[in-house]
Amino acid sequence: LMGGAELLPLAQQVRARVARWVGVPVCVGVAPTKVLAKLANHAAKRYPATGGTVVLTDPARREKLLALTPVSRVWGVGRRLMGRLEALGIETALDLARADSGMIRRRFSVVQERLVRELNGEPCLSLDTQPSPRQQVIHSRSFGEPVTTLPPVRQALSDFAFRAMESLRKESLYAGRVTVYLRTAPMGKPQQLFPNTLSAALSPATADTRVVVHQAQALLTRLWKQGYRYGKAGVILTDLRGRGQVQSGLFTSEQPAEPDSGARADALMAVLDTINQSGAGKVWLAGQGMQADQRSVWAMRRAHLSPAYTCRWSDLPVAR
Repeated sequence: LMGGAELLPLAQQVRARVARWVGVPVCVGVAPTKVLAKLANHAAKRYPATGGTVVLTDPARREKLLALTPVSRVWGVGRRLMGRLEALGIETALDLARADSGMIRRRFSVVQERLVRELNGEPCLSLDTQPSPRQQVIHSRSFGEPVTTLPPVRQALSDFAFRAMESLRKESLYAGRVTVYLRTAPMGKPQQLFPNTLSAALSPATADTRVVVHQAQALLTRLWKQGYRYGKAGVILTDLRGRGQVQSGLFTSEQPAEPDSGARADALMAVLDTINQSGAGKVWLAGQGMQADQRSVWAMRRAHLSPAYTCRWSDLPVAR
């Protein structure tokens, strides 16, 4: 285990490297537990004299910081819990650290008991080295102007499903359910707000954009109501799983007709993504609209879009 004298230069090196390589100023907190590390990071941000790095390996320094920190600043202490703790005379992080862990567990729960142990340097919360599996993919946009006819919304929904499936395949996932929602535009003359949602199972789960677009259009047909001005639509993909978890259901009644299936569909989608990501060309579905003027009906307004200084030559400022 490294001591404080060794950890401080390492924390300063991490901070300097992030600033140099990424260009983002950060603060670094180092401690034996996750809760203490978050408090150390908070102290590094709040107190300029720390130079943006705080190492809490020294018990005396740790106790001093806990005494200066309100209990509301402890990670995991919300507003309601803060009031209940203050009613027991626990107003600072040090008060919470010195509280009897058994009493805290009886009055609250094992979660709060872990906070007490963590504040005393006893690791109770595991370190997550891998991101949690993705639960859903959402692609939605507000329309540039209210839409009153079905064809533009069909185009928009096809485009949203196309983008959502691109994101899905980047993580090598398959969708088991698709949800479509519409929302009326709260502008112009008064009308009833109409957010509505429908979903359908995809059996088997798929990464094929054509299947999802087909099912999304079927849901849109059921959702559409004439006489409303729509201002937003979206596609949500859920029940996500990896390739090895894909299997056909025995009793499901929702069986969308797949244009292709299995390895051939995966190969086709891989080619589609390769072309679109290479910069050599652009391939899309006819349902997304063949001409720019067709898409302008529902496309977002971008009159005040920020310049892309870092990735587009035409947006670089010119000194004359």
